[in-house]
Amino acid sequence: MHGRFILHTVIKLWGTRGMNIGKLAKNSGVSAKTIRYYESIGLLPPASRSANGYRVFEDSDLQTLRFIQRARGLGFSVKDVLHLLSLWRDPGRSSSEVKALARRHMEHIDTRIDDLQTMRRVLDDLAHRCHGDSHPECPILDTLAGANANVDTGSEEKS
Repeated sequence: MHGRFILHTVIKLWGTRGMNIGKLAKNSGVSAKTIRYYESIGLLPPASRSANGYRVFEDSDLQTLRFIQRARGLGFSVKDVLHLLSLWRDPGRSSSEVKALARRHMEHIDTRIDDLQTMRRVLDDLAHRCHGDSHPECPILDTLAGANANVDTGSEEKS
């Protein structure tokens, strides 16, 4: 019983140091597969390894993973997250660089919103023209098949 008390005391003092990938995944809400991926592309620094070869993560890895998760949740690309991480870690950074990156991302979001609104208008028009009954004729399918050349689908062969 005494040993268990000491172990809990050590854990409280050291926090979550020495987490395995399962514990890091649980604490961060990010899957182990995604953690390994982030590590492989350099978003997360390579973990140290235990004597038996298992990854060992520290509190700083959890903080970094949460940072990545928030940035990805805001739609930043992997490349932008790498840049944001380097700025976050640089105490001599200029906040103007961070703001410029955020503004560029907002422009990208605005463009995407415009594209989505165009898609919605086209689909709304097609849905209104489709009778939705037991007959096989369907302007939606005709347009997707290219049979309705007079309908602008809003796509210009985007990849």
